[in-house]
Order: sequence, then C-alpha cells, then structure tokens
Amino acid sequence: MGGKNKQRTKGNVRPSSSGRAAEALTREGGVIPGFVGFDTAITSELSYVPAVHGAEEIDNLVDADFRLVLRKLSKRDGVTRLKAVQDFGSMCQERDAEEVKGVLPYWPRIYCKISVDHDRRIREATQQAFEQLVLKVRRSLAPFLKSLMGHWILSQCDPYTPAASAACQAFQAAFSPAKQPEALSFCKDEILNVLQDVLLKETADTLSDPQSVTGEEREAKYVRMQTSSLLGVRRLLSLLLPDDRTALEQKLANLVNSGKFWKYSKHKTPQVRGAFFEMVCALCEFTPGLVQAEAARLCPAVLLSIDDTDPVVLPPVWEAVLHVVSTIPDCWTHVNAKKGFLPKLWALLKEGGKGMAKALHPNLMPLISKLPQEVTDPTLDFYTTFFTSFMQGLSSERAAASPSESAVIVTSFVECLRYCIVQNTEEGDEQKKIRSMLISQQLLPLLEKALGNPSLQNGPLFLLITELLVSWEKRAGLHGEDEANDGKDVFKRLLADFWEGLGLMFVCHVDNEEADAQALEGVATLLQVMRYPDRVKRKHVQKKKSVKICFSKQEDNEKTGVDGDGVERPVQTESELVNEKACGSPQTQHFEDVVCQLAQLCLVHVNEKKSEKHLVFLSLLLRSFHTPRVFSTLVEADDKRKGAEQPDEGHVKNPAMQFLLEQVVLWLAEKGRKDTEHLVEMVFSSLYCCSLQETTRILNHVTTMDLQWGIILQIIQRACADPETLKSCSDWLKGSVLGERLLGLTRELCKVGHDSPSSTSASSHSWTLISLVLSQHHNNEPLIGEVYMEKILEKLHATLSEAKSLSDAGNMEPLISFICDVASTFFSSVQDCLLLRSAEELLFTVFQFTAKDQTHTQLSGSLLAKLRRVCVAGVQSLTQQPDYEFEEGCFLQSAASWVTGQLLTVSSIKSLQVLVLAAQSLVEAMISVCDQDSPLPAQFFTALMPSQTEWTRIRQALPPQWVKTPLLSSRYRGVLEKPSMDMWKSRPSSRLPAHLCICALLGRVARTVAFTPRDQTEAECSSHLPNLKYTVSELLYALQWCKEVEYSPAIVSAYHSLLTEWGLSEGLHSLVPIKDLLETLYLRSLEEGGLWSLTLENYIHTNNLAAAHSAKLRKLYGSADNLFPVTQSKLSTLQVLCQTMTKEDRETLVALATAGIINWQENENVYGCLAVLLCCLKANTPVEEEVVLAILATVMEWRNSKEDWFLFGSDLSKATAEQLNLTVEMMRFLSWLVTHCPTVLGGSQWDFLLCSMLAWLETTSENVSSLWNPWVQLFVCEDAALILELNKFFTSSSPDVLEKLPAELAGEWSDFFVEGIYNLLLPLPISITDAFTEPDDPVFPLAVLQSVGAALTYVPVQQLKQNSLPAKFIADQNTNLPEPLQTLLNTFCPLLLFKARPLQITVYHLLEKVMPQLPECDGEGDSKSDDDKDEPCLSPPASLMAILSTCEELCDSILAGLQVGEFAVVQPLSVEYSCILGYLLAWKLLLTFFKSSPSHLRAHYAQYLKRSCSLNKLLLHLFKLMPENPIYPGQGAETKETKTFFTESLSLAVDKSESVEWELPHLACSVYYSTVQDLPAMVRLWWNSQEKRVSAAVEKFTTKYVSPVLSAQEISSVHSSTQMFESMTVKARSAAREVIATYSVDDIFIELVIQLPQNHPLGSITVESGRRVGVAVQQWRNWMLQLSTYLTHQNGSIMEGLALWKNNVDKRFEGIEDCMICFSVIHGSNYSLPKKACRTCKKKFHSACLYKWFTSSNKSTCPLCRETFF
Repeated sequence: MGGKNKQRTKGNVRPSSSGRAAEALTREGGVIPGFVGFDTAITSELSYVPAVHGAEEIDNLVDADFRLVLRKLSKRDGVTRLKAVQDFGSMCQERDAEEVKGVLPYWPRIYCKISVDHDRRIREATQQAFEQLVLKVRRSLAPFLKSLMGHWILSQCDPYTPAASAACQAFQAAFSPAKQPEALSFCKDEILNVLQDVLLKETADTLSDPQSVTGEEREAKYVRMQTSSLLGVRRLLSLLLPDDRTALEQKLANLVNSGKFWKYSKHKTPQVRGAFFEMVCALCEFTPGLVQAEAARLCPAVLLSIDDTDPVVLPPVWEAVLHVVSTIPDCWTHVNAKKGFLPKLWALLKEGGKGMAKALHPNLMPLISKLPQEVTDPTLDFYTTFFTSFMQGLSSERAAASPSESAVIVTSFVECLRYCIVQNTEEGDEQKKIRSMLISQQLLPLLEKALGNPSLQNGPLFLLITELLVSWEKRAGLHGEDEANDGKDVFKRLLADFWEGLGLMFVCHVDNEEADAQALEGVATLLQVMRYPDRVKRKHVQKKKSVKICFSKQEDNEKTGVDGDGVERPVQTESELVNEKACGSPQTQHFEDVVCQLAQLCLVHVNEKKSEKHLVFLSLLLRSFHTPRVFSTLVEADDKRKGAEQPDEGHVKNPAMQFLLEQVVLWLAEKGRKDTEHLVEMVFSSLYCCSLQETTRILNHVTTMDLQWGIILQIIQRACADPETLKSCSDWLKGSVLGERLLGLTRELCKVGHDSPSSTSASSHSWTLISLVLSQHHNNEPLIGEVYMEKILEKLHATLSEAKSLSDAGNMEPLISFICDVASTFFSSVQDCLLLRSAEELLFTVFQFTAKDQTHTQLSGSLLAKLRRVCVAGVQSLTQQPDYEFEEGCFLQSAASWVTGQLLTVSSIKSLQVLVLAAQSLVEAMISVCDQDSPLPAQFFTALMPSQTEWTRIRQALPPQWVKTPLLSSRYRGVLEKPSMDMWKSRPSSRLPAHLCICALLGRVARTVAFTPRDQTEAECSSHLPNLKYTVSELLYALQWCKEVEYSPAIVSAYHSLLTEWGLSEGLHSLVPIKDLLETLYLRSLEEGGLWSLTLENYIHTNNLAAAHSAKLRKLYGSADNLFPVTQSKLSTLQVLCQTMTKEDRETLVALATAGIINWQENENVYGCLAVLLCCLKANTPVEEEVVLAILATVMEWRNSKEDWFLFGSDLSKATAEQLNLTVEMMRFLSWLVTHCPTVLGGSQWDFLLCSMLAWLETTSENVSSLWNPWVQLFVCEDAALILELNKFFTSSSPDVLEKLPAELAGEWSDFFVEGIYNLLLPLPISITDAFTEPDDPVFPLAVLQSVGAALTYVPVQQLKQNSLPAKFIADQNTNLPEPLQTLLNTFCPLLLFKARPLQITVYHLLEKVMPQLPECDGEGDSKSDDDKDEPCLSPPASLMAILSTCEELCDSILAGLQVGEFAVVQPLSVEYSCILGYLLAWKLLLTFFKSSPSHLRAHYAQYLKRSCSLNKLLLHLFKLMPENPIYPGQGAETKETKTFFTESLSLAVDKSESVEWELPHLACSVYYSTVQDLPAMVRLWWNSQEKRVSAAVEKFTTKYVSPVLSAQEISSVHSSTQMFESMTVKARSAAREVIATYSVDDIFIELVIQLPQNHPLGSITVESGRRVGVAVQQWRNWMLQLSTYLTHQNGSIMEGLALWKNNVDKRFEGIEDCMICFSVIHGSNYSLPKKACRTCKKKFHSACLYKWFTSSNKSTCPLCRETFF
C-alpha cells in the first residue's frame, strides 16, 4: 500500500489503492453506479475516482479541463464547488458532444452528491449545469438514467424553489411530456429505493459527515431530504401510468406499513408534515386500494390533525381530509368524531381559522355535505354549534383585522347556510326548527352585526344575502317560472319570516332619536345592494380556491339562470319598482313595504326632531328607490302630520314634485346648513320622476332662492354627472335665470376681490363655479348660454386689466390667482374658446403679466408660474384654430406691438430677460401646435421687427464711445462730429440702449424658431422667417458695439452674458447663407462705414472667410478702382478688405494712392490716399524704393509748404480730428520706413525723420492736458511707437545694416537724440498722472501710458543715473544715494501703487535698471555701526521700503480672510489687483537689489528684513496668491514635462498681455522662487517658526514644484561657474544632487560632499566627509561644522558659501586663530575677523560674538579665562 501521509506527485491522478479497489468491485458486480457515503477511516470527503473497470484508460479520455473541474467539485470549500459547477455548465455548453460524453460515467456519482449539497446556490447551479449536459449528450444519457433518476426526482421536489424549477427544466429538456412516464417507468424501482432509503433508513449523520458538517447543517439537510422524498413519492405517482402505479403498490405497501412512515404526521418540522399530507392525498387519489388497507392508521393521522394550523400544513391537511372522507366510506369507524374530530373543528371555527380562513373555510361546505348521519346527530344541535362557532370566528382578532379573511368566512357561512336550508326543506318539525334557527339565530344576527361594522358592509355579505333571497324567491315561484317545485310554500314562509325579522331590525335602528349614523348607512347600503346587486358584483369577485359545490340539480340550474342574466344595466326611470328591477334583485312586496315604512319614519324624525342623520339616510334611500309609491308615501305622511285634507287636484299632482317643493327646497334654504350634498342628491332623485318642464321650473325656482353658491355649484356638478341628467337639465343650464345669476356673481367676486381680497371657502366655491360653467362643454357646446359666457369673460378681462394698471397688484394676488385658475381651465378644456374676442383680450392681459418684471408687479413666483402656464395653454388653444388669422387687433399682433413698445423703456437686464422669455415661450407654444407650413411664427416675427427707418434711428442712438478702442488699436480710421471733453467724460447710461434690447429679442425668437426640433433642416426653418439677414446683421452690429466698448459699464457686460447664455454670442450667422449676410454687411459698411466696417471685419475673421470664401469677397467690390476716390466710409471698408485682397488689387490701390499723394496740390483728399497707402503697406504689399522715396520727398515738401499739417508746437486741443489723423498717418509712414527700408534713407531724410519725431514729442509734453481727446491720444501713441521702433532699430540691428546708414547717424542718435527723447519722455508719466489723477475716469489716457511705457523700457541706465527730473527729496530720509538717483526713486516708487497696470510695469522696468547700481553707494556699510553692536543692519532704499510697507498693509487687509494654502482669486485690473501687483513688483525690485549686493552688505540688509518682519509677511501672502497647482496655461496634453510657473520665466510686458488673468499667480511664483533662491536662510528660519499646518502646506508645495527647479539650477550654476578658486576645485553631480569640493594645500588634502535635501532650501544642507589627509579630527569636525553653518545660515548660493568657507580655512593657515566663541575665523553673518583681544589671555574674539556672549550670560568676563573683559 502507498504511504498514507506521503505527498502525491503533482499531476499524478492514479491513486494506488482506490484504483485496485474499484477494479475488484467491477469484477464482482459490473458497472458500479455512483454511491454516496463516507468511510471515515480513509478520508473525510469523496474525491473524484473513476468507478468503472479499466479506469486508467478511460480517465485519459476525459478532457484535462473537465478533469480539473470534476476534481474541484469534491473540495470542501463551498465557493470553490459553486464556481466549479458553474464552470462545468459553461464547458458542457461550449465543448463538443464527444468531449462531454467522456464525463458521463463519472457524472452520476458526483450529481448524487452535489444535488443535495448544503448550499442552495450549488444545488441550483447543479441543475442548471445538468440541463446543459442533457442538451449536449441527449440519448447518450440513457445508460446512466437508473443511477441518476432517484436524485433527479428528489431535486425536482427541492424546498428551494429555484433549484426545483431548474431540475424540472432539465427534466423537460431531457424528456418530452409524452416520454416522461416511460422514463420514470424504466427507473421506478430505483427511484422508490432512493426515496424509501431516505425516509426509512437514513439519518442526519449518515447523510452528512459528522466530522466536517455542523449538527445544525446536518439536521437541515436531513429535514430537507425527508420533505423532498415525501413530495417525490407524490410526484412519481402523479407522473406514472396506472399500470406502473399498480406494479409499484407492493413496494409502496412496504413503505406505508412502516411505523416510521406514520410518525411523519407528527414530525416537529412543518415542511415535513405538509409533505406527508400531500403524499397522503396522492395515495388516496392514485392507490385507493392501498389506502383502504391502511385505513386504521390513515384516518386518525389525517382527521385528528385538523387543528394543525401551520400555514405550510393546513392546506394539505384539509385536502387530505376531503380525500379521506370521499375515498374511505367507513373512515368515521376509525375515529371518534364527537370526541376527537368535532371539538377540534369547533375550536378552529371559533378562532376564525387562526388566520388561515382562506385555506380552511372553502373546504367546510364540501365537508358537511360528506358528513354521515351518525356524526351530525342531533342535527339541530350540530348546525347550531356549527354556525355559532362560525359567528364567533367572524369576531376573532384575525378576522376583524383582515377584510379578506372576513370576506372568506362570510362567503363560506352563507354558502353553508344556503346548503343547510336546501337540505332541510321538508315539512317536518325538526326541519322547521332548523330553518327557523338558521334565519332567526344565525342569518339575522349576522346582518345585525354587519350594520355596525363597515368592514362587513364593504365585504360580499350583502350581495350574498341578495343572491340567497333571489334563490328563495325562485324556489317560491315568485319569478314566474313554471317550476315543478314542491317546496314553494316552505320558501314563501322563509321569505316572510326573513322580511318580518329584517323589517323589525330596520325599524329598531331607524326609529330611534339616537340612531347610530353608521348603522343607518349600513341599512341604506344593504337596501341599495338588494336593489342593484349587479353594480357591486364586480367589486367582489373573490380570488378563492375552486371548490365544487354540490347543490341539488334544481338549485344548480336556477343559480345558473341567475348568474347568466346578471349584467349591469343603467338606472331606469319608469314609475314602478317592479318594472325597473334589475335582474337578480328581490321582487317580493315585502321589500318595497320595508322601504316605504323606513322612508315615513325618516320623514317624521327629520320634520319633528330635525335629525340630520335621518335626512342623510333618507337621501341614501331615495337614491336607490326614486319611485312614485315611495314619494306618494312621503307626501301622504307629511299631509297627515300637517293634518290637512288633500284637495282633489293633489291626486293628479306629481308626488315627487310635491315632495321636492314642499320639503327638499325648504331644507335647502335652511340657514347654517353646512353639508348639503345629500340634499342635492335628493333633488335629483326626485327629478327622476319629473318631466322636462317640471325639472326646468324646479331648478329655476331653486336658482332664484338666493341659496349659497356652494349649493348651486353642487347642483350643476350633479347635473353634469351623466348624459341623461345633463339632457334633462339643459334648458335650465342654458336659460337666462342661471346666466344672469352667474354674471351677477362674477361682478360681485371681482368687486369683492378688488376692495378687500380674501380667499374664504365661499369665495373659493364661487370661483370654482365660474370655472366650471366656463370650461364644462358637451358636444362642443357651452354649458351655459354663449352670451353669458362672453359677458363673464369680458368682466374677468376688465378686472385683470385694472389690476395690471395698479401699482399694488401684489395685494390683488388672490383675485388674480382665481381668475388665473378660471382662465386656465377655460383655455385648456374648451375648443374654439379663443374665437371669442373677450377671450383673446383676457389672454393678452395674462401675457402682459407674464412679461413684466416681478419687482414691478409684486406677484409671487408661484402665481407668475401659474400665469405662464395659462398663457401657454391659451396660445396653444388659439393657434390650433384652423381659421385663425394674423390681423390687426388680434392677440398675436397686439402682443408683438406691446413687446416692442416695452423694449424701448427697459430699465434693467432682469426686465429684458423676463420680456424676452415671455415672447419666447409664446413662440414655443405657437410652434408646438402649429403645422410646419403655418405662417403664424413668421408673421409674429415680422410684427416684432422694426422698419428700416426705425432700425437706423435706434442704431444712431447707441452711445459713440465705441470709437475709442478701435481708433487707438489702429483698426479704425475715422472722425466724430465735434467731439467734446464732456462727451468722453460722461459715463454711459445705466439704461440699456433700445437697439441692444430689440436685437436680443429678435435673436432669441429667431433661434427658438430655427432650433425647435422639426422634420426639416436648419436652413429651411430660417427660410420661414422673412428678412432674417437684416436681423442677424443688426445682432452682429450690437455684439460688435459691446465688444468695442469693452463690455463696460456693468449692464453691457451683463447683457453680453445673457446673450451667451441664450446662445446668441456668435450672432446666429449660421442661420443665414454666407453670401447674403456678407453682401448685407458690405453694403452697410460702404454706406455708413464706422461700426459696420468693424462688424464686417469680425464676421470675415470669425468665419475665416479670407481663406475659404475669397472669391465671394472679391465679388463684393469687383475691382480696386471701384473703391476710389475714397470717402470716410469707403476708407473704413477698404481697411477691412485690404488684408483679404489679392496682390494685384493692392498694387492697384498703391498706385492710385501714390498718384494722389504726389499730385497733392490737385487732390483734396491727401489723407485718404495716405491712409490707403498705409493699409496696403501694412498688408505687406511690395513697393519699389523709388516710389517710397518719392512719397517721402513729397512729405518733406509738405514740411516746408504745409507746416501746419505736422502740428509742430501746436495747441492740440484746437486741432480737428481730421488734422490729427493726417499727422498720425505721417507718423505711421515714418515708422514703416524705419522697420522696412531704413537703408534707403539718406542723411537729410534721417534728419527729417528724427527731428520730426522729437518735435512731435515736444508737442506732446506741452499738450498733456488735451489727452482726454482720443485723437490726441492716438497722436501721442503713434509718436511713442515711432520712438520704440527707432530704439529697436538702433539697439538690435545687425552691423551690416548699420554700415549702410549715413556715417554720423549712429553717433547723433546716441549722443543727442537719446538724451533729447528721454529728457522729454521720462517726466511724461508723472505729468499724465498729475493731470489725470483718477485712473477709472473714462478720459484717462491709459493707451498713452502703455505706449510711452513701452518706449521708456529702452532708456539707458546712464540716462536714468543722470536724469533731469525735478529734484524730489523727503525730510528725515536716510540715504547714501546721489541726488539724481534719490530723486528718481522718490518720484517713481509711489507710482508702483497707481491703479494703471502699464504705468506700474513701466516703473518696475525703470527701477529694475538702477537697482544693481544702488548697493555700491552704501560702500562698506553703516559708518555709524559700532563694533560692539549686536549684528549691524542696513536698510535697503528708503523710498522703496516706504512703498513696500504701504502695500503690505493693503495686502494684509485684502488677504485677511484666507488661510495659507487657499488660493485668492483676484479680479484682473481691479483695485486689489493693482495693490497686489505693486506689492509684488516692489519685492521683485528689492530682491534684485539684494542679489546684486556684495556678501558683507547682504548680511546687513538681511538683518534689516529680519527685524522688520517684512519677509515673513511676504511669504504668508505668497502662499495665498500662488495657485495650488501652478500649471502653466495653454499646454497641450502631449507635453512630456509639465510646464509650471516656476519653470517658465515671467515676461512683464507693458502692453496688456493676453494672459493678464494669470499674471498675478505667475508673478507670485516668480517672487517666491527669487526669495528662496536669494534668501534661503531667512526662508528656512521662517518655515521652522510656523505652526504645523502652515509648515506642512509650505513644504508640500515647495518640495513638489520649487525644489526640483532650484536644485537643478544650483547644480548647473556650479557646473557653469566661471569662479576659479586657488587650491580648491568644485564638481557637481546633478543626478545625486551633490556638490564635491576638494581643498589641497601642501600636504593637506580635504574632500567635502554637499548634499541638497528633497525640500531644498527648507531643509538643512548636509555636509559629509570625503577623504582627508593631514588634518586633525577635531579641526576637521570644526571645518565641517563651519561649512554646514555657512550653507545653512548665509543667504546665498552654494558657491558663495564655499568661497566663504575657503576664505576661513585660508585665514586659519595664515595663522589667524579661531574666535573661541563661534570656533570660526570669519564671522558667519558679518564676515569680520576676530579683533577684540582679552588683556589677560590675549585670545581674540569677534565683536558680534562677544556682544551676544555678554548679553546672554549677563556677565562681562572673558569666555576663556573668566577674567573681567576690558
């Protein structure tokens, strides 16, 4: 034998002993089926073992994957087994049939095990996998059926339904319904063996392994298998053929004979007991002989178990009971019915079936029909006990709580009672007693009980009683059928007794002052059900178990007849009760007698006792019994009460009408009556018996009685309840009596609502009434007369119009709300309603409410929403009319006129938004119901659109301030008539121009029409709208205006945001063909120029028409000749088109312009020609040098003959725009010469150019006060641009170009012109800010500052150092600077805070040039600094520090509310922006100053910053200004290395850069980088002093974004350093972030490794030792410590630290001893040598070290010898 505990080799699937055992077994018994069991001696789990002969060979036939899965199926882990079963199923589905067939020999054994697994998921998955196997192998399963079928049947009866269902599905997949009995017949013995073994032999421990399965799981499996086995026997018997059942009887007898089998009836588990009784049912049904044989044990087991009320057990028990009493005639001989069976039955019935009535009670009638005489004797007592128990059961807690339980009990009760009476129809005394008992003691008490119990009233009881009575009437022969029935008299007596008892009961309840309202309602309900049983039949179709009821043949036939005729019929209005009976209703005289008696009693109580309860009861009674006899009875009773004798004519008078007028109307008129609904119902019950004329008379009489409006409302609602009633009341409804009353009501309501708004219930009823009569239509006819309907609408409209005109409309909100509700109902429910003019006017008024701003109307949001809904409903109803036309005075035309009128007076964006959205919703409502080809949307759009003259008028009303921006950006060459300072000074009005409002409205409406989803393209939609191209062009014009005024003031910005939100910011140009729109814009530009030209330019640029549609553009102007001679508008158009023209066209224009310039004396429009020439030159049109020189010569000629054209020395405030424009064009021409052909010019031409430039600059400096004029600003800007071009030319031109210039030109430029330019240019910013102190003023010349600033950036440093600015000094200002520099700082530093970005940047660039020059003025430091002082400090330039402290305070207040790490979003170019920009620029200057200082001064400056705490505040501010993620904007996703604000340098351009929104964050990052680069020690000190949250945020940010860049720069600066040290070499390793310094003197050799930390510069730099030769350890440690100290505490780079350290070591070797306090030769911060010597020990110390020693120790002794230090 193989060793039991040895590890089996992987892949070896051939077990040693098991294989041989299987072989031996095979030899003995052939093929072995799968067997389930455990041999605890060998293994605790079954494994996958081939169990057939030749296993080794067959095993290899099984696919390797199948083999693996089958092995997993025997694992202990449930999840593994589940996954394996699922895999097996999917493999069976996917693999070939042959591969799957290889598994079949091993499947039975595995299936028998896993199909009964503990885990229900595995059982379900097993059956699903088995189905896949079956579908694949089909017939090949046959040899293995016998070993499978037992467990297969077990699985089909699995208590877990999904598993059982899956097993059944697999069974059906394997066998068709016809083949199933054959398959089971083939395996029946094997199946029964398996089931019998489980039931009789197996235990919980044999079915599961005790060692691996818990006791609880073992027991659960055992119970489950017992249940499955019992159910399996039932299933087997039900599926087998009769012959096979007979063949099985012997084996079944073995099972049934077993005592263990009968114990299952008392099993503790309900599932097992239930399964047992189900099996008993099957035995009774399929093997009656076997049952007869075992009757002695079977009958007690079943009949004495009826008290088992477990929900699982009770249904099969009762099924078994019925089977037993039917199958075994002598069953009661085995059971004592009186002592054993009946007591249990009575107990069950008394408890209402213990909540199981639905399963129990339907079986009771079949049971009592099968009970023999000996069980029921004495019969009277039996039935009394039976029905009494029944009644008690009805009162049980479960029955009372559950209506469905109660209904089942009642149904069963009546069925049993009906059966008992049918069984006891003989004339004997016993039978009479039984019948009497059933009526008086059972049926009537049940009804009595029901009258006070709503649950029973709503149940089927009354309907069942009705059917019972009809059945008795038929048997009594009252229905006229010729029935051969001997018991007629019996049933007549029964009916008489019943009605007598019932009548007494009713009278008892009704004739009582304290009558219970619930009981009265019950009486009425019972009578109503008896009268019209068919109405309630449908409600009570009970979903109950089908049980065949065995009546006698005659009763059955009669019942069928009743049911067959039981159909619901409409209420009939004939006069006699008998005639109007619905079939199935009782027809005895007793019935009507009872009703009349009750009616009389009610009338007495109502009239004498004023009993409201009896009045309600009478109403309910008359609702069902509106017959002449009843009304006659009531009238007679009333007459008797009054004691008056009836006159003769009273006999012919209609009793119903008489009752109505004498009684009901009086009751209605009683004051204080709240509930009148039952009286209204009584009116209509009476009207059933009246003619049409009588009905109209009565209702008119009621209308004029001045009743409450709520009653009239109820009457009209009741009249509309059904078509018959409506028809009978139509004369009254359309009559004048009701119409006038309603009109009066409307007037009253509107008056009351106006005077004192209220929302009482009476008012609410009245409004509901008005709404009802307006909206209720039948067959497209109004409910009331059309005349009155129109008058009511007119009144409502008048009231609403009045409310609209009042300022306190908000106070009338309830009234408006009521009118709104009425209109809404009217519009939405009445067809053709808006063909009435009054309805249109009402709709128009509602629309006006919706289109006004809420702040004006004072209406609540909910009411406005309601008004909008009403408006939409009205518009939809209106435009749906097929014959509706758009005409003068119609709703749509009125609405359009009103909207356009309102647009002219719009005061706010909100008002505009509300108005436009109202118009839009109107259009949307129209489109939603219109046909596609309906002209209405287009007609409405046309009505909204202004005429061409109106367009022109409102366009010209647009403020002209738009000119400034395009003029100064050279996009526009134009003039304005008489521009005055006041015009430019005046801020635009806060009211939105009408042009913008109308464009917004038309754009929104056009977009709504075009983009509403329809079955057509966008172009087709837009083609419906006429003249859309004009609307779109005006919208583009409006957008261009907004753009040119730079979306200022705020209302224009809000307007543009609104257009963007509405999808109009692109101008809807996609709705119009390019050709049409282009042509429109071109013609407008040609006619008017100005903003139309800019609109055309923007349209061409936005849609890239120059590239895509150049031919269309060319077609616009034909040829270039057509644009000459140029007018102002032609010039604007030409400037736009010039860029897109062909080269030939531009050359033609150049030729024409040149001719005009050269022949200037004959040409009036020299300016136009010069402007056209420059447009062409700007578009890079090639021009010959001779032409250029000829033009320049002409210009120079003008210098002599037309000097006033140049405006030299002129007063520019008197110059016209045309003059200034001409001068500007000359400047532009000279600039073009400098940039494009400087080498062509000769000396005299250069002199002319430079002198002109200087003369214009002088003119500028004399005319600063005229800079309010945009054309003067343009003059200055162009001159500054010329200076800028000259600076660029002379500073950056190549030597080759400069050689070609006149020889003396460069010298003249540098010696004379530069000084002249900057002497005039440098004071200009100061002059401008003095003249224009308010930067937000509309006339502030920001563009001039921008241009001048750009020119000033080229000022040479020497010019700044020797400036000629007026001297400016500040008292008490400590300074070492020369006067010109101090004046420069004092003059320009304050301008860093001026709210004009170009000026701030200009000042920064100017001061940055001089900052490196300032430290040298401080020389060796503060001369007053005493050696004994702590650490000497020196202030940076005082004027800069002053501005810095001012900015600091401002920034503190701006950023006060933010934490470190939160990003402050600053609005670009706001006041805060300027403050923060000035602050950061000042710090940038200070850091530049610091960086350019020598080491010894830097320590002094650093000490000053440390004392003033300025740096600490800066760092806190920076961490609020730097973004959390400083990614450089505008990067593509594909960039390998992410650019940040730290990796990209900041270019502070004077002109407004595109990225101004990122300027502050970038600048903040730049300042932080400079700070950590130039002041690392101070930053480190600050960081260490911060709280944990701040320091963590700072470190995280610095480590992530700053340290890598800074470390790389430090390393690269070591690499690229040109500094050479004697006797020291420095190398860098960039990858390791290390610097290696090697120092060697004579025999001494030192190597130091400097390592930068991850969070450099926050963390300390570590210094590690490399190799050292010739240095003592102590000295070596001292030097390492010194270097580490220098690098940590000095503010500078690594190279500077190394230089300091080398200097120290050098001094040491020179013989200078260390200071014995800091152990260093050179002081760490002030770089001094030890000078102060002790007179006793002669040791020298640093002054600063001694000062610190004395102050910290509070002694004045020498640190070494402890003697007093002198």
